[in-house]
Amino acid sequence: MNKYTLSNGLRVIVEPIPTCRSVSFGIWVKTGSRNETIHNNGISHFIEHMLFKGTEKYTAKDIAEQFDGIGGNVNAFTSKEYTCYYAKVLDEHLPIAVEVLSDMFFRSAFDPTELEKEKNVIFEEISMYEDTPDDMVHDLIAKAAFEEHSLGYTIIGTEQNLTAMNSDTLRQYMKEQYSIDRTVIAIAGNVDDSVISLIEQHFGEFQNEGAEQQINPPGFAGNLIFHEKKTEQNHICISLPGLSAKDDQLYAMVLLNNAVGGGMSSRLFQEIREKRGMAYSVYSYHTSYQDGGMFTIYTGTAPKQTADVLKVTMELLSEVKDKGLTPSELKKGKEQMKGSLILSLESTSSRMNRLGKNELMLGKHYSMDEIIQRIESVEMEHVQKLAQQMLSTPFALSMVGQKQNVIDGFRRDQLV
Repeated sequence: MNKYTLSNGLRVIVEPIPTCRSVSFGIWVKTGSRNETIHNNGISHFIEHMLFKGTEKYTAKDIAEQFDGIGGNVNAFTSKEYTCYYAKVLDEHLPIAVEVLSDMFFRSAFDPTELEKEKNVIFEEISMYEDTPDDMVHDLIAKAAFEEHSLGYTIIGTEQNLTAMNSDTLRQYMKEQYSIDRTVIAIAGNVDDSVISLIEQHFGEFQNEGAEQQINPPGFAGNLIFHEKKTEQNHICISLPGLSAKDDQLYAMVLLNNAVGGGMSSRLFQEIREKRGMAYSVYSYHTSYQDGGMFTIYTGTAPKQTADVLKVTMELLSEVKDKGLTPSELKKGKEQMKGSLILSLESTSSRMNRLGKNELMLGKHYSMDEIIQRIESVEMEHVQKLAQQMLSTPFALSMVGQKQNVIDGFRRDQLV
């Protein structure tokens, strides 16, 4: 992995992989729904859509045909803290991918007609989300955990906000947020040092300094949100305070998550699905932000079984808090982490994603040996101390479905 700085200060992270024939190229910008206000929530995601709708040089169809014509893939995504525009192509076609993506990044037209059409596309996306309760419940748990903090906002935004946006609104937001110091270029694949001249050619004139970002650390509210909807299942999320991306205990958290609900052999999956047959989908996950995090459990179950599922979940969490993990769970979790890490090395996309996120959010990179050493250094007492710390806080709860009375009397401080 090599780190370069262009003449204008833009950071470029390159990982040469001479044994493959593909290259993954990404433009990472440190802005997402967290950087929005209640009035412009959804603008980061809207901009992501609009960058594909045409430039001064290319129409939206031209952009699609450029990548289809070389057998490549181009896409983008928006998260709460960053936005990424990326492509994966054969190594010989990297100049085309860089040229088109840079044109989208710097010279998108934001044509008013295209803008209105894309609003309707996102309105349909919002409607689709409303029809998917097992997605909606995850947005609601963020609001239950963070209240009015911007980490509690949805990424997709609202119809009211989007309706009020125009081309100038989007350009102004990009001027404020899409700055050099918040942008990183990440490349992984069959490239060498000469790729820097290609990036300099297309990104060397980037000069935007942006506006100062105001980042407020989130508190953890531990609220309850119920959304009534006629469904066959109740969809439930339980969340507890997690760790930031820079926390030294992060690997202990990953091991804890793996044991609780991170896979088919986890306690939740085995007890609730395999042993009792009370749910088809049950799992846990941990989300890290730059200054906080969330540990979340999800399950979908029939209304008549909701109380029992919650009871079993609380019993499992209480057992983890009191007794920690077993030696076999710790060992299995470490092997699972190492296996996932090493398997990800087979994908240039995974490597590019890791480079971009690490540079953008951490400002540093660990070698494979360093990561494995950090995984191996986690001891049983580290995980148990973390479990006791995390499970000594009233949790947040969200539910989409029927029979609110099932959760109305459910004590969210019962693990404290």
